[in-house]
Amino acid sequence: MSTLIRSRRVRLATWLFAVGVAAVLLLATTLATPASAHGSVVDPASRNYGCWQRWGNDFQNPAMATQDPMCWQAWQHNTSAMWNWNGLYREGVAGNHQGAIPDGQLCSAGRTGDGRYNSLDAVGAWKTTSVANSFRVKLWDQASHGADYIRVYVTRQGFDALSKPLAWSDLELVGQIGNTPASRWTPESQGVSIQIPANAPGRTGRHIVYTIWQASHADQSYYLCSDVEFGGGPSTPPTTTPPPPTSPPPTTTPPTSPSPTTPPVTAGCTATYRSTGQWSGGFQGDVEVTAGRTAIRGWTVTWTLGSGQQITQSWNATVTTSGSTATARNASYNGALAAGAKASFGFIGSGPHSTPTLSCTATA
Repeated sequence: MSTLIRSRRVRLATWLFAVGVAAVLLLATTLATPASAHGSVVDPASRNYGCWQRWGNDFQNPAMATQDPMCWQAWQHNTSAMWNWNGLYREGVAGNHQGAIPDGQLCSAGRTGDGRYNSLDAVGAWKTTSVANSFRVKLWDQASHGADYIRVYVTRQGFDALSKPLAWSDLELVGQIGNTPASRWTPESQGVSIQIPANAPGRTGRHIVYTIWQASHADQSYYLCSDVEFGGGPSTPPTTTPPPPTSPPPTTTPPTSPSPTTPPVTAGCTATYRSTGQWSGGFQGDVEVTAGRTAIRGWTVTWTLGSGQQITQSWNATVTTSGSTATARNASYNGALAAGAKASFGFIGSGPHSTPTLSCTATA
């Protein structure tokens, strides 16, 4: 073999090796950082931006399943939803947002991106950011598109984000800005940002902030769900009894009879279970309690835990376990129900999911 041929082969091998190394480095960079375009709401963090922010460097940690179960199910469904937290948009909507996105699919922008973001529609205990009734939404625009408009909505008081899929009728407009070129936004190390003032009076507890960002460079609409807690509450479902409603219950005159030693009269109630989230090693459920034909003063729901199941967290009820029996007793503010009225509570469990058979008893 001539020296010339050997030299050419060595150069070719060296070039192929360099190309391979470059490809590996490019792949590693792609997995380590999100695409450097588009943008999202970063405060209060959108669902997938928050999941990327908390777990992007540790997304295979099994502790996420119990510490942050909604993010866990999102990572299991499609990791690209978090790596590409800035690509949650649709094109060609022409301002007909409600026509383009069905109820129950608002957080995934109508299952955009070939279903990449579907997990963001999951109902459950997403991590929340504490906000006041007057707050600001910070939107980060990495590509400096600017905005034709940005609209901020908040769910109406009484909306149960732990059990109900988000619908357009649940939202109320609480803030907006009109056409704003990127040159008027605040410069960032990558792109620009802007803050939109919002005011949501009367809100308490857990809610969803829904932001529509109509980018200026094309007919490109972003749809972003952020989970918040009004009133400076905890960032996860409360493990202790939340404060009662601001309107105190009506005072009544204690009855003179029967005597305090008389057992309470048993009244009727029913309880139904609905799965609101499942992931490897855990699950989340919601239980709706309905009073019977007469008013009740309190309720208790019991069920048998499946093999390997444990209750790790609950809200809107006090849940205890004894052996394989789980017992949920109403909180101080949701036990008294009129005939046919409803209350609900939720819980997170570890172990394999199964649908329990519930038993409900009430006191009149």
